Amino acid sequence: MSQCDTSPSLIQSPGLPRSADGAPVFAEPWQAQAFGLTVHLHEQGLFSWGEWAAHLSHEVHRKERAADGSDYFEAWVAALSHLLAEKGVADEASVSALQESWQRAAEATPHGQPIELANDPMRRAS
Repeated sequence: MSQCDTSPSLIQSPGLPRSADGAPVFAEPWQAQAFGLTVHLHEQGLFSWGEWAAHLSHEVHRKERAADGSDYFEAWVAALSHLLAEKGVADEASVSALQESWQRAAEATPHGQPIELANDPMRRAS
């Protein structure tokens, strides 16, 4: 896991996985990227931290979420996707299509090679 340097207010995000000393940690690079993107969009004034917290709380408490919190960052990405759609930045259908494209690209990429959208077989076919 990698540690993230953040401002004190962001470290208080409820549910954020932490190391033994209390610092935020991420199991996968995409989790740190999702966190960083959210912080950046907030700092740019796209949404308030209260708006973010409400969207994240809604996603984390959905009945289909894992009781042990193992899907916390999946909830994080879902909350960000919904918030971006609400703000008119990206519609949910476009975000979903892009997620599916990345998934296909990951599945089509040989082990050890970088995953690129160009590896999505459906993009190559068009």
